[in-house]
Formats: sequence, C-alpha cells, structure tokens
Amino acid sequence: MEENNSQGDCHIAPVLPKKMRLQEYGVGLFSQCPAKSGLKKALKAGKITVNGEKATTATFIQGGEEIQYHVEENSEKVFTDDFLVKVVFEDDFLAVVNKPAGILVSGNNRRTVARALPVVLKKSSQPDCTTPHPVHRLDFPTTGLLLTGKTYTTIRALNLLFEERKVKKTYLAIAIGAMNKHSGKINGELDGKMCSTDFEVVASVPSPKFEYLNLVRLHPETGRKHQLRKQLAAMGNPILGDADYGIEGLIIQRKGLYLHHYQMEFMHPQTDELCATVSPLPKKFKKIFPNIPGFEFQK
Repeated sequence: MEENNSQGDCHIAPVLPKKMRLQEYGVGLFSQCPAKSGLKKALKAGKITVNGEKATTATFIQGGEEIQYHVEENSEKVFTDDFLVKVVFEDDFLAVVNKPAGILVSGNNRRTVARALPVVLKKSSQPDCTTPHPVHRLDFPTTGLLLTGKTYTTIRALNLLFEERKVKKTYLAIAIGAMNKHSGKINGELDGKMCSTDFEVVASVPSPKFEYLNLVRLHPETGRKHQLRKQLAAMGNPILGDADYGIEGLIIQRKGLYLHHYQMEFMHPQTDELCATVSPLPKKFKKIFPNIPGFEFQK
C-alpha cells in the first residue's frame, strides 16, 4: 500500500480466482471507508478510481488494477493527539485495542482511534498488509475493546465473523432504578431491524438519587446503533450518565457514560485459535462497586 496524502491511498489488486465487484473486494481497503456502507458512499461520491477512471458500484476487479482513493489536499493530517489507545492484543494479522471515552472510532475528525492505530500498532509483515482498520464500532462515549485488522484478508474475514454473529461480546453497564428482572433476553425492533441482548444483573446497591444502581452484564447478539443504551432505557433502566436516553433530572454530568466493552471472544481467522481478550473496568465503576469479585479493574 502506498501512502500519498495529497492524492490518496493506492492499491494494486492481486490476480483473483474470479472477478469480484469492487464494492465487495474493497471492504477494508482504505482507512477512510473501512465498512461496506462507507465504501458504497465513497464510490457514489466519485472518490475511488480504477486505472484512473472513476469507479462505480458496478465496477468489477479481476487483478492487476490500480485502485486509488482520492482525498482533498491536506485533508489527511499526521496523528499527533495525546489521548491514550492501549494495545490489548496484537499479532501480524490483527489487534485488539482499548478505546477511551469521548473519542470517535473513525471519520473525518482528526482525533479518532483509526488515526492512532498506525502509530500504536506494529506494521504487518504480510504481503497483503494495509493500514490497520477497525472492523466494528463503539459509540463516542463508550469505552473498551475494539477489534482491528492489519491485512486485507483478515479484515474481510473479521467482517464476515461479525456478519455471522461469531464474535462474542460482553459489555458491563451501570443501569439506574429498580430492575423488575435480574436476568433474561431483551428482544425488539430498532430502526426497523430486529435486535436481541441477553442481560444479567451482577450486583445492585441502593442509591438516594437513583433508587438503585445496578451492575449489568450484557451480551448483544446483534449490533444495532445504540442498541444497549436504547434497550435498557426502554426497560426504564437507562445507563448511568447517558445524556441521550437518560431520564430528565437523573442525568449526571462530567462523569461520562457507564458502558464498557469488557470482554470479546472469537476464532482467529488465520490461526484458528480462540482469542479471548479483556479490558479492565474503568476506575469509576469501582467507586460504585468496590467489592465485586471476578472482574478486573484499571489500576
């Protein structure tokens, strides 16, 4: 992969066993559009060329083509931010990092996790290495584990794992109010799509302001936008610190959202080994639940 900030990223396609639509082949190819939806938008906006000609969603790739993503002059800036992205696990194919609160995963903002990845991760030695790309999203205020790919093949394989729901994700949240059930499944529809989450109340403490504060373990089976936040709010137990879905008068300020992607398990697409990673809970969780065994906390 050649990097040229004034003209864009360039990729030479290897010979393929059969022709593929660019909108399928190009998923994860460029950091500016790591997901399929972003790639389609870039194609429709005329930002991608194949052999110097503007590509479309009908363009096919068979091998040897020069595929280029074009960016405006100086729109790509060198990452110089001071926020901390810790590496939880890394090998030559992929990495899991810990996303801080108040940071976008990707996008046009200069201060994103995606822009930090080439700085904090080692460059892959594989022949199809690329700029590291996040393969899923975490909300702006959410903390915790973020999975990234470092080669084209791995990025496509990880995207498929998510599509087939073969990545097991465990979130921990602090929800407010008395909870009618201590475990179960939350099923419903969000934005016209079905979604499902298993939940379990790990512990509860009384609160003068919120009645109760509950440490809740969440296993989302689907990955809709704001799924966990919306589902808990619909139960009448919004997540502590949720400015978007909280109850008026019960939204705390300056503490952030108490939602953390704690654990993730998946089969490594290149080694076929089980990858199980943990991101210790932020210190603010321990202030509310200081004596909960079985969980790691940040030091």
